[in-house]
Amino acid sequence: MKKTALDFWVGLFVVVGAAALLFLALKAGNMSSLSFQPTYAVKLNFDNIGSLKPRAPVKSAGVTVGRVSNITFNTQSYQAVVTIALDSQYPFPKDSSAQILTAGLLGEQYIGLLPGTDTEMLKTGDSITMTQSAVVLENLIGQFLYNKAADAGASKGAAAASVPAASGAK
Repeated sequence: MKKTALDFWVGLFVVVGAAALLFLALKAGNMSSLSFQPTYAVKLNFDNIGSLKPRAPVKSAGVTVGRVSNITFNTQSYQAVVTIALDSQYPFPKDSSAQILTAGLLGEQYIGLLPGTDTEMLKTGDSITMTQSAVVLENLIGQFLYNKAADAGASKGAAAASVPAASGAK
């Protein structure tokens, strides 16, 4: 009798441990928010998506209203085409805009939706045309360094040009 009670508690501990590992695996894979609610698909075109990944959240006012379902490349326009699945309970106007944002300084990227004012709502197959690409940290640093080098070169050139003019005036 005592052995069966011990076997029961060991078995229960193993089942709880397996459930905890499954939960952690789903959380790490960003799959823990599986939803079986009806959705509608909307396409977005971006020049640069940074490190946006499928299953990334789509948020509006801080609330997750959908997920990125697919990312492809358009060989005619040379743009990334991002398909998002928005929950049907969240209708958005046709003139809404989208931008790729980053959670924190180096956090995961997600899509932020800003609702428009149109009375007609988005439906499956529609596209949002007003988009803003991701801000890539490497590009910002490169631009900053390029501007600093250009400023330094311009100030040296101006100083060199003013010296001969001052000596020629004598």
